[in-house]
Amino acid sequence: MSSSSTEQTSRPTRLAAAAAVAGIEALGLLAGGVYMLVKALTDGTGDLTGALTGAVTLVALGLIPLAAARGLWLRRSWSRGPAVVTQILALPVAWQMLQANSALIPAGVVLGALAVTGLVLLVNPATTEALGIRRPGQDTP
Repeated sequence: MSSSSTEQTSRPTRLAAAAAVAGIEALGLLAGGVYMLVKALTDGTGDLTGALTGAVTLVALGLIPLAAARGLWLRRSWSRGPAVVTQILALPVAWQMLQANSALIPAGVVLGALAVTGLVLLVNPATTEALGIRRPGQDTP
């Protein structure tokens, strides 16, 4: 196998990093949903229906960046859209966490850093090229 063939099939570092960011966000949402579900089922106080709804919502939302992470890793062009939307939606969530006077502040810092990093990686020309996404005005190969 020639060197140029290996270069064409190698995954750019930025694309792998973008997939990792989306994967970390997915794991966070899924873990939060499972935590809420366990807490709702074991804690006898509070609104069980509301807690279950919140838990199921977090798990469902976690599937979006999980699918995007897998798509990015496999170089599927469709995956960039859900990944970008996930980063954009994470920014106001991180902002709200930063406004809290609680243990959520460090989580807000991490989420904000992940979202900004994810956006930078996803709009990088190396990432879009690796996904086969053409820029406006770019000629077809």
